[in-house]
Formats: sequence, C-alpha cells, structure tokens
Amino acid sequence: MFIYRNILETYILATIFFVFLSIQNPDQKNFDHETIPASSATNGGHLASLNENLNPDLIKSFEKHLPEFLPLAKNKIVTLIDFSLPSTKKRLWTLNVETGEVLLNTYVSHGRNSGNDVAEAFSNTPESYQSSLGFFLTDQPYSGKHGKSLRLKGLERNLNDKAFERAIVIHGADYVSESFIQKHGRLGRSHGCPAIPEELASTFIDKTKDGSLLFIYHPSYNNYNL
Repeated sequence: MFIYRNILETYILATIFFVFLSIQNPDQKNFDHETIPASSATNGGHLASLNENLNPDLIKSFEKHLPEFLPLAKNKIVTLIDFSLPSTKKRLWTLNVETGEVLLNTYVSHGRNSGNDVAEAFSNTPESYQSSLGFFLTDQPYSGKHGKSLRLKGLERNLNDKAFERAIVIHGADYVSESFIQKHGRLGRSHGCPAIPEELASTFIDKTKDGSLLFIYHPSYNNYNL
C-alpha cells in the first residue's frame, strides 16, 4: 500500500493549504489542469487572502484531522467538498497534493433530506436520505443504475461509517448541471450520495478510485470532533 512518508508526509498539509490560497477562480473549467506555480505554493498568504468562495474553516478542519487518516491513503489525490456552500456553487475540489494541481472544481449534490439549496442536516442512518460528513476512502468502481459509480468507505465511527451499508457512492446525475440550476434555482438532490455532473463521472472515478481520501465539510462537523 502506498503510504505518504517522510518528505511528502510533512509537506502535504502545507501543499493543501497553499493550493487553496493560490486559487484565483474557483469556477474554472472542469478538469482544467491548472498547476499552481512553485512560487505560489511556497509563498502563500494569510487566511484573509482566501477567495471568498473558499471556507478557511474547512482547511483548518482538514489539517487538524488529516494525520489520523493519511496512513490509509494509497495515492496522492484528495477531494474536498464544502457543504457550507449552496448547491449553486462549485463546491467540490480534487487536488493532486504532490504537484499542486487542481484537477477538478465542479458541482456536487447533497441528500434530499439534508436541505434544499443549502445542506443543513446530516446523518449516518440508513434510509435517512441525508448526506454524511467527514473523511472517506474511495473503494472500487462498479456499474450500477447511475452508470459508472465509485464506492465510498466511511472512516469516522458513528459519523459516516455506515456509508457502505447505505450505498453512499459517487456517481453522475443529470440533475447536477448548470441547466438544472437555471431551471430550478438549485441542484437536484440525491439519496445521500455526492453526485457530480454526468460528463465528469467516469474521468473523476478513474482518477480517484482505490484509496483516495475524500473529506466532506460543514461547520457542524466540528461538533462531532471537539
């Protein structure tokens, strides 16, 4: 199993932090492989310089709890979802933490019982149709009713550890699109899965399958990790 060690293990947190500080346009084109210049990745800035669409509290929570889950990772790809943002914002980022590349910034749905445009309620309970928060590890892809999909393993006890049992997976959905937003004023909602645009699902799954960390954030996450 590929485990981050030595230089990479000490470098990863700073890389994540400075990648976010360096993002100038969070609405960049999907899978626009924008490599952050080395000068930006090493010089960074203050939290106040963060783009207003990026929540510094997400970064703080991620940094704080990452060491617990980092040894489980098999690759250098990390996905962050910020459910403090409304569904009309591109609130999913996939990063290569070794190179500083932002591989993806796009829309992602939340569960239909978590809220309308804004997610406010979360659950680990089967049939709740709510999203779960915290750290996950990607598993193997499969072909299901939504086409190519990616299983997720919840890593936090009583918070998301029933994700596999609940069939919480990443899949594409036609209700995750700008056209749906224009028509309804928000994205469609899932049964709890973090669904992404259909046209990105296969590429995203190929890049993140089998041992990539995923972190879903909302301010209430901190209540579970006092």
